[in-house]
Amino acid sequence: MPFRDSKTLKIETDYSNYLGRDEGCFELKRKDGKIEKYPHYEKKIGACVLKSGSYVSVDALIDLALWNIDTFIMTKRNRVVAIIKNLEDDSHVETRINQYRALSDKKGIEIAKQFIISKIEGNNQVLKKYGLMIEDIIKVKSQVESIESDSLDVVRRKLTAIESHNAQFYFKQIFRLIPEKIRPANRTGFKSYDGINNCFNFCYYVLRCRIHKALINAKLEPYLGYLHSVQFSKPSLVCDFQELYRYIIDDYLIERCQKMHKSDFVVITDFMMHLKMGKKYVSPSLKLMI
Repeated sequence: MPFRDSKTLKIETDYSNYLGRDEGCFELKRKDGKIEKYPHYEKKIGACVLKSGSYVSVDALIDLALWNIDTFIMTKRNRVVAIIKNLEDDSHVETRINQYRALSDKKGIEIAKQFIISKIEGNNQVLKKYGLMIEDIIKVKSQVESIESDSLDVVRRKLTAIESHNAQFYFKQIFRLIPEKIRPANRTGFKSYDGINNCFNFCYYVLRCRIHKALINAKLEPYLGYLHSVQFSKPSLVCDFQELYRYIIDDYLIERCQKMHKSDFVVITDFMMHLKMGKKYVSPSLKLMI
């Protein structure tokens, strides 16, 4: 049985899949009886995705934690409900103390400003790649730097206004690259009905999960952000860092969506609001790509 070279260890939703531990490696037994081995010492396992319907041994979970492998526990519908966290991730207290201190001094304000500037610079890379009109970054920097207030809440509101204006400018252009028959009229986030917006939403969700685990690995508090407000159950710092990498997802999706047709989407029934079902379009083929 040869060792796998894959950087991502993933268990499918087949009920017969089993992840265990053998000497010096993880052992994945698949439905068809095939066994794949992932050695610890080669350090080629970038992540582990444990889906509902799969089985895993406690010994394998221990090794996943000890080797600090990003491990996501997901439902059949690709919702991450938990991650495996090593207890040593909470050992760097000083890092989190400084993160909290930044909320009450000007460091937090400067960090929030930099998030917005960096996001728009990233958006400009995508626009420039496809020959579209870019945002005047010098003007944006001037607007951001001209915001003078010692209140982070005030600065957030003004930065959000700048970001909102840029987002409209940005998505109006990149959506023109999408085939007309599947092109959405505008960008819609939570509870979108059309296929393209749901492709973006799904990919942003994958990005969010990755960033959340990365911030934990960096010994930071995911729920304490600067650009996004601190609220119950809202991973504010995750949302902050997500803004820096959305453009990479956008570039990926533009290339994929340009080749899509209506037949690439399926209609599913889902809760669109409390106790009310609705139909929305999703792309199962895109989930396979991810």
